[in-house]
Amino acid sequence: NDLCVLFVRGMLFLSLTVVGIPGNATVIVAFLLLLYQEKRLLAADAILLHLACVNLLVVAVRGLTETLASFRLADIFGDTGCKSVIFIYRATRGLSIWLTFLLSTYQCLSIAPPGSSWASVRALLGHYLAFVFLFLWVLNACMTTAAILFSFSTKNETSPIDNGINVQFCYLNFPSKLSRDANGAIQVGRDVVPMALMTLASLIILVFLYKHSQQVKGLRSSGAGNGGAEQRAAKAVVALVTLYVVFYGADNGLWVYTLTVKKTMSSSLISDLRLFFGSLYAALSPVVIIASNRKVNSRLGCVAHETSAVEKIKNLSSM
Repeated sequence: NDLCVLFVRGMLFLSLTVVGIPGNATVIVAFLLLLYQEKRLLAADAILLHLACVNLLVVAVRGLTETLASFRLADIFGDTGCKSVIFIYRATRGLSIWLTFLLSTYQCLSIAPPGSSWASVRALLGHYLAFVFLFLWVLNACMTTAAILFSFSTKNETSPIDNGINVQFCYLNFPSKLSRDANGAIQVGRDVVPMALMTLASLIILVFLYKHSQQVKGLRSSGAGNGGAEQRAAKAVVALVTLYVVFYGADNGLWVYTLTVKKTMSSSLISDLRLFFGSLYAALSPVVIIASNRKVNSRLGCVAHETSAVEKIKNLSSM
């Protein structure tokens, strides 16, 4: 029975790995090609590139390691392995959330009229984007110190811990119920604050898109265009935020359930579901980016065209 559970668990995380690693790597390559060709990236593109890098880390560190451990292909989760994997996963997961919030905020500011104070805020944000990235890295690393202090391998524990949380191959063993609940509240707060703010930003974007569509309907008879790049980007951001709210909402709901129902502490089932939902966004967001971003599509098309041309030359030379 335990082997069957591990097999199902391994297959779930393998599916995340198979989708998430190639997807995020593809987005990264496309934006690096764009950077190489144009010598610069727009702020929104830089945020998307950073998001793809962070999501690649999320999937690789959690999805890949959980897959290898579930199928017993590698012995990863000793005490050091537990501390490293949980710290990197939690820090990058939090960073993924805040980068999505940053992207939605920037896109929301992009619809502000030129010359307005909001447009000035957008320009300022774009100018100091590197410092914003650094601040978010430091913030999420500092909020994840509990993973280093309280993570231990299940190999060293023979029975459930009173104030611990079982995450299959590791325990998060808190010294008291208060410290456990305080850490849980910090983790939920770190997710809920950007979730609320990015939802608000997305609602503003949706209102703008609705008003714009009404204007287009009124001008269509005179040959007006259909919205352009800003509207496509806005729709993509709303899609990413929707993915985030659904998957991380489920993750946080399960986290609150774990903290409030004591019998779930000793079982890894709820933690496994949390890890799965928490990693789904990182695995599926590149699909949305690839499907909606014309810059990514054009770079991938160029690569495919050049590869086809090279193959044709090889075939001609071998004749």
